[in-house]
Amino acid sequence: MGLLSKKDAVLITDPLLDNNPITIQVLGICSALAITAELKASIVMAVSVMFVLGLGNVVISLMRNIIPSKIRIIVQLVVVATLVIIVDLVLKAFAYELSKTLSVFVGLIITNCIIMGRFEAFALGNGPWRSFLDGIGNAVGYGLILVAVGFFRELLGSGTLLGFKVLGDPIEKTGLYAIGYENNGFMLLSPMALIVVGIIIWVQRTKNKSLIEEN
Repeated sequence: MGLLSKKDAVLITDPLLDNNPITIQVLGICSALAITAELKASIVMAVSVMFVLGLGNVVISLMRNIIPSKIRIIVQLVVVATLVIIVDLVLKAFAYELSKTLSVFVGLIITNCIIMGRFEAFALGNGPWRSFLDGIGNAVGYGLILVAVGFFRELLGSGTLLGFKVLGDPIEKTGLYAIGYENNGFMLLSPMALIVVGIIIWVQRTKNKSLIEEN
């Protein structure tokens, strides 16, 4: 018998494609548009949400039987705000320049629809282990889209990945730049993030016709 039952494994695999929080549920899309001009920022935001959602789901699940219904939203906000403060302090301590790049968007994790939605829809009605799996699954699904968008935006907009020049040097005209390639500055603008996300949604739904029928 494996670590995860088939029922538990679905909690992780389902949000990756068939029920992805960004491309299917269209939640938490603001950060996908705002901070994905650089792959590094996309990865850090994805890891931050994974920490907040995974641990937050567990905390809410453990408290689910003692939280008064009338103040459950307030309790959820306190939990997620505490975790976000931890993330923000860690970023400022170990990646200050990146923390300035992400700036207000780290704080906006507090009101991220994915996090509050999983608290309400899952953690309040399930045990800590399944809630943890649900949180990790949805965070990874969210992170995959952020990383994919960040990958294409930085590669085509700057010719770099994680700050490293992968297409050559545009000043010295090496690599692809030697044959006339030019960076597409439009890729670094927020509207292009929306277009990239739209393309991902189109590809996903084209390959899986059932998603079109369900939605």
